[in-house]
Amino acid sequence: MTDNPSSDLAHNLPEYSVSELSAALKRTVEDAYGHVRVRGEISGFKRAASGHLYMALKDADAVLDAVCWRGTANRLAVDPEDGLEVIATGRVTTYAARSKYQIVIESLELAGEGALLKLLEERRKKLAAEGLFDEARKKPRPFLPEVIGVVTSPTGAVIRDILHRLADRFPRHVLLWPVLVQGEGAAEQVAAAIRGFNALRPGAPVPRPDLLIVARGGGSLEDLWAFNEEIVVRAAAESEIPLISAVGHETDVTLIDFAADLRAPTPTAAAELAVPVRAELMAQLLDDGRRLVRAADRMLGEYRIRVEGLARGLPDPQRILETAVQRLDDWAERQANAMAGLLRHREQELARAGAGLRPGALRREITRGHDQVADLARRLPAGLDRIVEAKDRALAGAAALLESYSYQRVLERGFVLVRDLAGRPVTMAADTEPEMQVGLRFSDGEVDAVITGSGGSGKRKASPRRRAKSDDKQGSLL
Repeated sequence: MTDNPSSDLAHNLPEYSVSELSAALKRTVEDAYGHVRVRGEISGFKRAASGHLYMALKDADAVLDAVCWRGTANRLAVDPEDGLEVIATGRVTTYAARSKYQIVIESLELAGEGALLKLLEERRKKLAAEGLFDEARKKPRPFLPEVIGVVTSPTGAVIRDILHRLADRFPRHVLLWPVLVQGEGAAEQVAAAIRGFNALRPGAPVPRPDLLIVARGGGSLEDLWAFNEEIVVRAAAESEIPLISAVGHETDVTLIDFAADLRAPTPTAAAELAVPVRAELMAQLLDDGRRLVRAADRMLGEYRIRVEGLARGLPDPQRILETAVQRLDDWAERQANAMAGLLRHREQELARAGAGLRPGALRREITRGHDQVADLARRLPAGLDRIVEAKDRALAGAAALLESYSYQRVLERGFVLVRDLAGRPVTMAADTEPEMQVGLRFSDGEVDAVITGSGGSGKRKASPRRRAKSDDKQGSLL
């Protein structure tokens, strides 16, 4: 037995390795804090390449490291960012490699209405900058839709209120797409319902709605948060079908209200905006029908008075007809008499003409005509000769005039005609260029030449290449 009791006591304590002690601490912490909720401000947030999230939760006096594994990170209701106050739910564990403890986050939610409002305002500004809330892109709702699609919870009072209000005003065919309206997965279901209704095509077994209503009853800001999610707002903005947002009570405002084509203060008001009142329409139709009948009666009465007034200024049609019949009978009788007189007159003229056609006179007329033809035949050759001689003299004069105008006469006076390879005349020095091949036309032949020199002032030289007769007296151009 030793004289130092503390030394004996130290030797009686169990001895741990570092790993054994770390494992014991891990079990103790996890058993004591297997499920906790911690409120704090996110700091030092980062997303690893593996998809895991790392951050710290802090308050005024302490800091707690936190990690969220990739499988859980994809299901978080809140996108973590520095400065955001949240409530993290998870389990506390230790990380032996660094001798520290941390919380493994299983779910994340915003802490307090102030943080929610801050995030809501930032998201609103971002989406507004993208043009999702512009009034120009909003579509008018149909006056009387045949089919109405409703996106809401199938068990709440909202769908009953909508159906009841539609039945009171104007019954329509309603398609319900059941969704969660709060909690995890609610935003994804609402967005999928909006896009699903838009994916329906006309003529399909399930009719495509003419109008959509996205509805939910009242609640806190946290309860209505699914309708502030970006996925829901974008689905509402992309909808080809006109969409009415009816989320919460009149004082509740969510981001889907800005993206929708029309906002209703309550789900019941959405049903009122969707369809008119059938009784009012019927009364309006009856009133319009009565007004139309009265207007038609007035118009017919005015036309009747106008026609009667015009009729008083017209003669009696029966009397006009009687006069016309009498005139027709008179004309018929006169025509018969005139026809008989005309026939007698024609017979008399024919008799006089026949009496003047005696055989001797006819033979004399024929003989005179034959003599005239024979005289014309004798005179025809001499006349043709005179005409041909006159035309020949005129042609000779025109040929002499044409020859005097010919450029060949100009060439005989010492001038030269210059042409390019296409045969077009070159009349100006500016139309030439160095090494340009040209043809020179003289009075007795043509030679080829090449333009030498530079500039367009006419100081060019043409080097001729003879292609005419070898005894050409013209010689070189220069």
